[in-house]
Amino acid sequence: QVQVVESGGDLVQPGGSLRLSCTSSASVFSMDFMTWYRQAPGKQRELVATITSDGITNYADSVKGRFTISRDDAKNTVYLQMNSLKPEDTAVYYCRAYRAVPPRYDAWGQGTQVTVSS
Repeated sequence: QVQVVESGGDLVQPGGSLRLSCTSSASVFSMDFMTWYRQAPGKQRELVATITSDGITNYADSVKGRFTISRDDAKNTVYLQMNSLKPEDTAVYYCRAYRAVPPRYDAWGQGTQVTVSS
């Protein structure tokens, strides 16, 4: 069973930056998708950014141009660099590792809190 652990959440002022990390117990290169989601209080969980095994990235419209997802295969870690943070980015951020072919994986982390406030 794959385990993923997020870290890097913090309280930051509007306009600031944070980098979140997601470390997997299995190779992130072998995953079909490594994805960051977020869930704000009272709202549904939403996809923020994803990176495929081929390195193709995709972003929610609300974060395009501000957030960057990247992968370090040697460290089995995926990052989410968040710049120009806004109060509406406040949420718990979750990492998901997904692999469709055997061995199949669909692992979620416990989440890390990001709060954007002055």
